[in-house]
Amino acid sequence: MIINSMRKMPIGIQDFEKLRTEGYVYVDKTERIYDMVRQGGYYFLSRPRRFGKSLLISTLEALFLGKRDVFKGLVIDTKPDIDWAAHPVLRLDLNAENYNSNESLEAQLNSFLTKAEAIYGREDTDTTFGLRFSGIIKRAYEKTGRRVVILVDEYDKPMLQAIDNPDLQEAYRSTLKGFYGALKSMDAYIRFAILTGVTKFSKVSVFSDLNNLNDISMDAVYADICGITEAELLSDFKPEISSLASANRMTEDECISTLRIRYDGYHFEENAIGVYNPFSVINTFSKMKFGSFWFETGTPTYLVNLLLKHSYRLEDLSHISIKGDVLNSIDSESKNPIPVIYQSGYLTIKGYDEEFRTYTLGFPNLEVEEGFVGFLMPFYLEPRENRRMPFAVDNFVRDVRAGNTDQFVKRLKTLFADTPYELIRNLENHYQNVLWILFKLMGFYTEAEYHTSNGRIDLVVKTPKFCYVMEFKLDGTAQEALDQISDRNYTLPFTLDGQQVVRLGINFSPETRNIDEVLVG
Repeated sequence: MIINSMRKMPIGIQDFEKLRTEGYVYVDKTERIYDMVRQGGYYFLSRPRRFGKSLLISTLEALFLGKRDVFKGLVIDTKPDIDWAAHPVLRLDLNAENYNSNESLEAQLNSFLTKAEAIYGREDTDTTFGLRFSGIIKRAYEKTGRRVVILVDEYDKPMLQAIDNPDLQEAYRSTLKGFYGALKSMDAYIRFAILTGVTKFSKVSVFSDLNNLNDISMDAVYADICGITEAELLSDFKPEISSLASANRMTEDECISTLRIRYDGYHFEENAIGVYNPFSVINTFSKMKFGSFWFETGTPTYLVNLLLKHSYRLEDLSHISIKGDVLNSIDSESKNPIPVIYQSGYLTIKGYDEEFRTYTLGFPNLEVEEGFVGFLMPFYLEPRENRRMPFAVDNFVRDVRAGNTDQFVKRLKTLFADTPYELIRNLENHYQNVLWILFKLMGFYTEAEYHTSNGRIDLVVKTPKFCYVMEFKLDGTAQEALDQISDRNYTLPFTLDGQQVVRLGINFSPETRNIDEVLVG
């Protein structure tokens, strides 16, 4: 039995002082924090959930409260121009509540303001959220003689929970407009401010009114302020890498390669270095095994609902081209689900075309791709209550690998048999999406609408022994589908790959919402 005697991993630890005083491993990010603090001003940072935003906020809080002792040995402690005097700090954490109405947001803001007013007082004229916040900032400065520090964590949680509710989002915008307006009107009394969140909403007034807000979400200088770089992984986690390799019967190089494939790959700027998901890394080292730690802590239901709502073609998730202005703008009326999926961490920057200022997006790593694709299936095809999906998929895999075409087609028919009518908006797109999910889950090479010189193949699936070239028709005939494969020489690109090429023409019936005819050629 392997006993993990490694150092303490800060799983769920978001308090910087606790992390530092109780012996948890800390990856020093204070060089980047120093750059922000030295310049001062107003910052906004967007990062996926569990990526270290709350720890960043806590670190800034400890710094501005003058707790120098907890920074001993870190880079920032060596900087001669850091002012370690305590400042008044106002910290608002909007992640602490679930928001199903504007009243719940107002209650959270009222709780924050009431606690601050217990320290700094309240005037009779402070009748609105904005006036109360402004009054607190001014009185905090007057009482202490030092400018105020404002830290807002997960500013966007109310907006994100109402992503598909325009009326509720408008109510949240109205409430937040007055509240955040204090940041501009009280500028003379503010030393530093930062707002963090998962997403950037284009119409929320915190961005339209605060023209002095410095958005560093896609700034190369701060690309690694959250997350773990490979250099940090190799230097800060040497003993854990060695133990992880031993526990999984790997060489250290194999272990590092597996960590890279599963958890690396996040790029927050086109020329920035990649960073590892910190939550997945520390969980891997704590448990001494590889897993889907980040994905399993949150279910991206709202993201899948966006894909379904807009009948999005799932194959495009692997290689999306999008303009930068679109990538950075989210609102409830948008018909493009990709910006919110990107900002939520399920897609990342894979490339950039400088001439056309176009970003290419894709899954950051294997953990996200496997988790997201697996999560999609029940949303696109609700199985019968008594169906054992893992068993069905296992047998489907065996049939495809063995070239047992008749049997795996029968399994496909069973899979589609219970498709609820309300799940389907675009039949042809729906069938293709379900098949893409299924074959992705099987771990095969899959590519929907494969491009050739003569057209696009609907689906290609490769196994070590077989290459399946499939064409689908809706309310046509299987023969028409098979003829299209032959007429357009769809199998030509695969003839020299070494697998046996199998041509499949499949027709779907709109009446039965299932496969009604299959021909093999």
